[in-house]
Amino acid sequence: MDLTTIFQAVITGVLMAGIYALVAIGLTLIFGVVRIVNFAQGEFVMLGMYVTWWLWKAGGIDPYLSLLITMPVLFVFGVLVQRFLFRPILSAPDMAQIFLTVGLSVVLMNAALFFFTADFRSVKTTYSEWALRVAGITLSVPRIFAFAGALVLAGLLTLFLSKTDIGKALRAVAQDREVSMLLGIDPERMYLLAVGLGAALAGAAGGLIVPFFYVFPTVGVVFVLIAFVVVILGTLGSIQGALLASLIVGVAESLGILFAGADLGLVVVFAILVATLILKPSGLMGQA
Repeated sequence: MDLTTIFQAVITGVLMAGIYALVAIGLTLIFGVVRIVNFAQGEFVMLGMYVTWWLWKAGGIDPYLSLLITMPVLFVFGVLVQRFLFRPILSAPDMAQIFLTVGLSVVLMNAALFFFTADFRSVKTTYSEWALRVAGITLSVPRIFAFAGALVLAGLLTLFLSKTDIGKALRAVAQDREVSMLLGIDPERMYLLAVGLGAALAGAAGGLIVPFFYVFPTVGVVFVLIAFVVVILGTLGSIQGALLASLIVGVAESLGILFAGADLGLVVVFAILVATLILKPSGLMGQA
């Protein structure tokens, strides 16, 4: 196997890492603020993909342009989920919270099966097959767009959290709810915002990959599994850790597929996760 093929796999993994980072950042944002592990995060990605596909099918709207609609729709959906599903169980035992988010995942998956059937759908744009050839390596233009879009959104979220008053309020609630209340911050509003943003990021990830990824009801399962690997590897609650871990996971998965086959790509990813839990259980960005 030549070096060009290996470099091709590495570049493919890096480009996919941006999408994994978006899903994982949304997951870690919800956990960091609301303290709920959202097992339905993958289904939020799936909803974003279906919204994007429907906008393209019904109105001919470009997938990337449709992000202006997809993200607000998923934001509102996340707010509703927090208001009517997460809020009543915030003080419930962890097991009840897990059952609720897993149940939400199952409901959303089966709702997609009911309305859209199990058929695989795709979006074909004028640039879907575009590719750049650099030093013998083929770069998919839609994947480059998706990676760039993911980096832009992650950067905007980082600026929002660090430079705006609302973002600082979110961080304050994540660090200490009681103290933030003494400062006049309403935690309930921050919870709505956190889940809304987490859902919007997942929807954006779904919209960004539609030009080169099939849309089907169970597509979210893969993304939520990888998202959990990323947040555990990069330390749950750390956005910087999620970005670093997504690069590691993306490249590991791509190289695993290259050397071990398509069915074993995720095995390599989970092997890295197990090694991390053994050697550094707190994650790459965690304290001992």
